[in-house]
Amino acid sequence: MSTPYPTTAEPSQAGVPDYLRDLYWWAYVHPRAIRFFERQWLVNLILWGNYGRLRDLALDTLGAQVQGRTLQIACVYGDLTPRLAARLAPGAHLDVVDIVPGQLQNLATKLPADSPVRLTCGDSAVLPFESGSMDQVLLFFLLHEQPEEVRRRTLAEALRVARPGGRIVIVDYHRPRAVHPLFAPMAGVLAALEPFALDLWRHPLSHWLPADRPIASLATRTYFGGLYQLASITV
Repeated sequence: MSTPYPTTAEPSQAGVPDYLRDLYWWAYVHPRAIRFFERQWLVNLILWGNYGRLRDLALDTLGAQVQGRTLQIACVYGDLTPRLAARLAPGAHLDVVDIVPGQLQNLATKLPADSPVRLTCGDSAVLPFESGSMDQVLLFFLLHEQPEEVRRRTLAEALRVARPGGRIVIVDYHRPRAVHPLFAPMAGVLAALEPFALDLWRHPLSHWLPADRPIASLATRTYFGGLYQLASITV
């Protein structure tokens, strides 16, 4: 069952990190922003028509039928989470954690009352879950929104909560080919609106993985001329 949340129009922002509140209030924090961006066609437009493809690639990497316990770090606009919940095998469970109460409230409205999904208000850099308690962890367009130190801690926490042999699936931006027609426009848009996103153009994801948490494998594929990437990490 989805965890109940307050229904106040202005949820508390006391626990929201300064960088998120100051830089992304217009996209993720303010209630009006959440209502505005919760449109399937809009998130698809932002991703140049690739939302459905990237969503399905992430879900297919997790499996046609998702077993065990899965953690989604951060809410996602659109229908990613309802589709993930629909893939859960009998007895499987999905946890979703987000630091913005309004995002959790919004997600709760998209899930059936009987979904085996638990929503938790928490920080991706200090996850409120036991070590090795998750079979799969999903991060869908989260890392590009985080400062470097927060990104490192988020990845370290994802590795901590994933069980040995478990999988971490990451979908995010990637440096496109220089001849890509969107290279210059996206560089400008990201520099103006997503101040940490170009980090993912400068370094591979392995750059932020903690050295003290070894992994078994890391496989990365790129899509849409290299503008997006999907990484699958085996713990």
